Amino acid sequence: MSKRLDWGSLLRKMPSLIIGLFLCAVGVISNLNSGLGLHPWGVFHLGISLKTGLSFGTVTQLVGFVVILIGWVLGFAPGIGTVLNMILVGWFMDLIIKYNLLPTPNDFIGQLAMVIFSILVTGLATLLYLRVQLGAGPRDGLMVGFVRKLNKPVWLIRGSIEVTVLLVGWFMGGVVGIGTVIVALTVGYSIQLFFKFGQFDGKSKQSNLLEQYNELLSKK
Repeated sequence: MSKRLDWGSLLRKMPSLIIGLFLCAVGVISNLNSGLGLHPWGVFHLGISLKTGLSFGTVTQLVGFVVILIGWVLGFAPGIGTVLNMILVGWFMDLIIKYNLLPTPNDFIGQLAMVIFSILVTGLATLLYLRVQLGAGPRDGLMVGFVRKLNKPVWLIRGSIEVTVLLVGWFMGGVVGIGTVIVALTVGYSIQLFFKFGQFDGKSKQSNLLEQYNELLSKK
């Protein structure tokens, strides 16, 4: 059971949350720079970016905002971590692209290495930002909301969402390739591996904004 949130514990959680969100951005841009195909949501974001002229990071933020609202309507209230995920991951992604912080290999071995790196970084990132229990990412919230609303298994809901965004993104010009398949099949194992090393229970409760507000302002 998580301890009651206060201002001191919130500040102590921030480094893990911020570093985790930065590494989320590193994972996405590593996947993008590999040139072998993005994960489903990345394909969707890139497709919108190509059609609208908006930056990759800005599209990620806007989609994240819409997804948070839909998830909230479906019954999954966001937390501080959810909101910061929506804002910061896209901002970090644009910074990484702007300053060319990650390589763009031309040979297949280098490209494959970038895909593997993105998978491992995503696993670590997910541990770092979820273990503080300040709220799951917007897209996870959407999945949970649909699971609760439709009373269907997680695999069906998650699979349906990711196939949908993948197809829509692909039709808009998003990059699909062998990297898309590799990430889709292995990123879950990477996250599970880092959860095990970090001794974190992925089923542990993530607090929401209302709970966080009440706890932070409580005098008890």
